[in-house]
Amino acid sequence: MAILVTGGAGYIGTHTLVELSAAGYKSVILDNLSNSSPLALERVKKITGDDYKFYKADISDRAIYKKIFEENDIEACIHFAGLKSVSESVSFPLYYFQNNIVGSLVLIEELFKRNVKKMIFSSSATVYGEPAFVPITERCPKGEIPSPYGKTKSMIEEMLIDISKADKEFALVILRYFNPIGAHESGLIGEDPNEIPNNLMPYITQVAVGKLPRLRVFGNDYKTKDGSGVRDYIHVTDLADGHVMALQKMKKGVSIYNLGTGNGTSVLEMVKAFENVSGVNVPYYVTDRRPGDVGECYCSAEKAKKELGWRAVRDIQKMCEDAWNWQKNNPNGYS
Repeated sequence: MAILVTGGAGYIGTHTLVELSAAGYKSVILDNLSNSSPLALERVKKITGDDYKFYKADISDRAIYKKIFEENDIEACIHFAGLKSVSESVSFPLYYFQNNIVGSLVLIEELFKRNVKKMIFSSSATVYGEPAFVPITERCPKGEIPSPYGKTKSMIEEMLIDISKADKEFALVILRYFNPIGAHESGLIGEDPNEIPNNLMPYITQVAVGKLPRLRVFGNDYKTKDGSGVRDYIHVTDLADGHVMALQKMKKGVSIYNLGTGNGTSVLEMVKAFENVSGVNVPYYVTDRRPGDVGECYCSAEKAKKELGWRAVRDIQKMCEDAWNWQKNNPNGYS
């Protein structure tokens, strides 16, 4: 039996493949490589010593599922595949709705045709919008979600929840990520955005390695400790561990968990922490707030701790160390 991992060549996907292998699971990968590299999968093989069946295709390509299911015995799906830039989604909402929502519908239909009714869905803290309270628990109501990206995550959640109500055999886990950063401690795999990074840590590391001249800090007038945005940063390996534990504890019905550290760190605090770890100065300048961003967002992950036995164990220093180890050894990413 194997786990179908959509978007498995991506940043979170590759780190999850490593942890799945460590836990004894066999993975089958479906990825269109629109924001990832086949070299990342070669690096995963080097880390784990395992081989993986890889299918290059879009999740909306119905023909690929016939091939996947003929050649593999699939027991569950971890669904990472999807476009993920908040700012890009504001500019191109139709592209995001088509890719993320329609693609997910096709995937679910094809899984259900083969009676595969176990899924872990890669969701996001963006579904909380401007949160009603912090730290955010899973009971926090969804507010006005400011970006089409966040709306696609919320819509897919609601779609999956409705399907689970209609089919009592469906075992669904929704994992709401906060802000994954860092890299595998080997330095072989890490975050490698195609263009100028949308996320903070790869932007910082690319400035540190000399690939970009200065860091842009989006806004310094939020109602936070230093005016910059506050987020709950989590090491990507801790996040990957959360998927393995969710898979092991899966049950019929819907289970929703926040995956974060429970601590808020501002952009400027993260810059300082990275400088302390790396010994490299990171020049920055402040620009306007980014459309779709909120001022403060960090979670309570007590539910995941209680029900899954999971908690984040790697601190900000480790996140910075591993992110820098990846970037300085791979200044151009997987290129």
